[in-house]
Amino acid sequence: MKKNINRVIWIVLDSVGMGELPDAEKFNDEGSDTIGNTSKAVGGLDIPNLVKLGLGNIDFIHNVDSCDTPVGCFGRMAEISNGKDTTIGHWEMAGIYSPEPFPVYPDGFPDYIINEFIKENNLPGILFNRPASGTEIINKLGNMHVKSGKPIIYTSADSVFQIAAHESIIPPDKLYVLCQSARDILKGKDAVARVIARPFIGEKGKYTRTANRRDFSLKPTTDNILCRVADSGREVIGVGKIEDIFAGVGITKAAHTKDNQNGIDVTIDYMKQSNKGIIYTNLVEFDSVWGHRNDYEGYARGLHEFDMRLPQIISAMNEDDILVITADHGCDPTTPSTDHSREYVPLLVYGKCIRSNVNLSTRKTYADIAQTIADLWDLKPTSCGTSFLNQII
Repeated sequence: MKKNINRVIWIVLDSVGMGELPDAEKFNDEGSDTIGNTSKAVGGLDIPNLVKLGLGNIDFIHNVDSCDTPVGCFGRMAEISNGKDTTIGHWEMAGIYSPEPFPVYPDGFPDYIINEFIKENNLPGILFNRPASGTEIINKLGNMHVKSGKPIIYTSADSVFQIAAHESIIPPDKLYVLCQSARDILKGKDAVARVIARPFIGEKGKYTRTANRRDFSLKPTTDNILCRVADSGREVIGVGKIEDIFAGVGITKAAHTKDNQNGIDVTIDYMKQSNKGIIYTNLVEFDSVWGHRNDYEGYARGLHEFDMRLPQIISAMNEDDILVITADHGCDPTTPSTDHSREYVPLLVYGKCIRSNVNLSTRKTYADIAQTIADLWDLKPTSCGTSFLNQII
């Protein structure tokens, strides 16, 4: 049967976690439960299609209705890598274990990094260089940036070097050059997970970020499932920021998107084409627009909007497709923190060619997805993870 499965539609709902991991205390994330707390805050989630797949049947999920006869397979996954960010989460899904955390800079980046960055790019200087909320810092320093031409540099609790600039002052193409320069500088002990371009537009008091964000990630090892699939002659199509997260490694085709709805549209377009392999999609607004801004109402609305598109995604599936829906970490919008949270993530698997109503229980690592795909197509196993293929076939 498994030989007849030709495609995996792999959708990551960025930051949609479902409860604190046992080591959440080490990350200051006790009590985090992105799905459960969001549902409680709004009086219940309107997500009937996810419920039908089995979301509410996952062990230990909170405040989501269960279904008597789920049409999908369902479970939750723990993270074994040392982190709670986008890069580490996606890399682990692909079979890469990261035992060491990426460097973070709670006091800003040291002078030797900033001075080299200024010199290499012939800049008049930079602004800020401390942890901040991106939406807040552009409104606080936007006017000063416009007058001085100095880019705004900031970080967060994650391993990121972020560069914000008004598109009329530093156009996106120039901003990307600055980001690549920073990426080249940040190596060795300073090898942050991502350098992020944060372009914005508008005027005093009304600055808003645009969809021209780009992530410049570290290059992962080629010992991952994406490379295995691509090397087997199949396609690995990245939708959204997937190409950036993997720095293009193992990606055969990519499309960047502006928001969740556009990401779903592009995913469905690729599904309607003739291809075999993986369509790997990241829907980032749960994290970037609602999670980091503690907008639990927006988060709940975003889950509803995805749920309403789910029938279209399923209708676009071929008989030999498998749909995998999961997340890369949490970002509980109901807690005081605006950072990512160390959480379990849901795992939903559906296909006309696999079993339904199967409890996949608690998986020890996100890498179980990678190992299952390797098992599916008889590829070399990844370095971590346990396949659940025999449970769903």
